[in-house]
Amino acid sequence: MRIALVSEHASPLATLGGVDAGGQNVHVAALAGELAARGHDVSVYTRRDDADLPERVTMPGGVVVVHVPAGPADHVPKDDLLPWMADFGRWLAADWERHGIPDVVHAHFWMSGLAALQAARAMPRPVPVVQTFHALGSVKRRHQGAADTSPSGRVETEATLGRSVDLVIATCTDEVAELRRLGIPAERVTVVPCGVDRDRFLPADPRHGRRVDPADADGAAAARFRLLCLGRLVERKGVGTAVEALAALPDAELVIAGGPSAEEVDQDPEARRLAALADELGVRDRVRFVGSVARDEVPALIRSADVVVATPWYEPFGIVPLEAAACGRPLVGSAVGGLLDSVQHGVTGLLVPPRDPGALAQAVRGLLDDPAARQRMGAAARRRVVELFGWDCVARDTETAYRSLVEARGGHHGSGADRRRAGRRTDRQRDDMVGVRAV
Repeated sequence: MRIALVSEHASPLATLGGVDAGGQNVHVAALAGELAARGHDVSVYTRRDDADLPERVTMPGGVVVVHVPAGPADHVPKDDLLPWMADFGRWLAADWERHGIPDVVHAHFWMSGLAALQAARAMPRPVPVVQTFHALGSVKRRHQGAADTSPSGRVETEATLGRSVDLVIATCTDEVAELRRLGIPAERVTVVPCGVDRDRFLPADPRHGRRVDPADADGAAAARFRLLCLGRLVERKGVGTAVEALAALPDAELVIAGGPSAEEVDQDPEARRLAALADELGVRDRVRFVGSVARDEVPALIRSADVVVATPWYEPFGIVPLEAAACGRPLVGSAVGGLLDSVQHGVTGLLVPPRDPGALAQAVRGLLDDPAARQRMGAAARRRVVELFGWDCVARDTETAYRSLVEARGGHHGSGADRRRAGRRTDRQRDDMVGVRAV
């Protein structure tokens, strides 16, 4: 199949860790690569945010990344991109007419869906459109309130978009319920989770490369245990909850990875807020900001931790829990969103209420005091991620969804039922994916 992935702000070529560069970039890059490995012709369309970028870049494995000239050729926050989505859609349509109409279009994020649907409707033949939201405006508004920077009308637009595309691929079971509340029919929704590179993220001796020279540790004091928070430095990721919990964990250090480079991270607004919080709580000497980390260095960083902590206020899916699991590390996380699927409470890690440092400290304390439990949960996490969350599994299930839509457009009988099944796990697997809410 000729497959077009549209990811307007999240390029598969981007450096991770910035405010708008995170799990969606990983998802799009890995899915595109696996689909290409399965023999498909895959192009990823993303916005040109640098005047020096060539129009087309071929990634290893044959995926073509196309830089679409929509808006200024400079960084623009994703929430400010809406005015250029019509230009994005027009350019897509013209490019497809020049280089070949795709068999299926898969939009990532709601603005991408607007551009993809516009372009698909301009084609001389029907082109099915698949939508993955990655994050829903209704959830963001609920948790961020007045701090939500989304354009007005986002929630209503997402609801309309979900009813207009051929299929919505949700990344977790919690999202399905949210989509239903938006009025999107169940038969238009299927679940395919995010994934992890099981060959890159591997377990290893936790003592290997564990400690750093105190002179290079950003003032961090020597500690018996290491906790790790990894991801974008934005308040809703809940790293502040981990900093607060550290006050009750005097024998642990907290490594915070993400944001700008190590040389610039101390100028980052969220890093400065977290550092001030650590000062106020008297734990600054046990908090270490390492800045952005190259993808090749992430597995070793995860393996250096005794426990990985992920306590967002909300989380559409969250790839870090899968990366921790693949490295054989237990995770303590918030009982929200995708973590309810990716973390099996009491088996592969522990789930606690969001924004509750006391509950977090208690859960982490239990694991730090029980090395056998840490080892048991880490091993169980690795087994589960190998079975359920490899990118090859994600690509296979996504491909199944695509094929059912393409066949439906070709007039094949029975394709409606196939579409409802497309990409869905067996009953046993889906039951296993549903986490347990911790209280």
